[in-house]
Amino acid sequence: MTMSRHERVEEAIKKEVSLIIHDELKDPRIGFVTIIRVELSKDLRNAKIFYSVLGKEDACKKTKLALDSALGFIRSLVARRINLRFATELMFEEDHSSEYSVKIQEVLNKIKETNEPK
Repeated sequence: MTMSRHERVEEAIKKEVSLIIHDELKDPRIGFVTIIRVELSKDLRNAKIFYSVLGKEDACKKTKLALDSALGFIRSLVARRINLRFATELMFEEDHSSEYSVKIQEVLNKIKETNEPK
């Protein structure tokens, strides 16, 4: 099935931000970051970038600070690489869905263990 322009731009932003974070940012505060998804406004002017960080809460906080401080740099590179009429405003949000899914899996495993015949 073909993707709409909106979806293509979301995917392009996701790809470029991921490449920029992994290849071009040299900030030691940035941990192992995975870009989960991008939510783009209908007018393509604002993008909320959801990411997850491997590590403890301290690593997550440091990564958030580093991403926020590099926001202008990331935005300028994304604007150069993706041809839009204007530079999309970017905002980083930590995605906790992977942590939530791990907790759900643990609960399901406990239920399975208690229901198994002995």
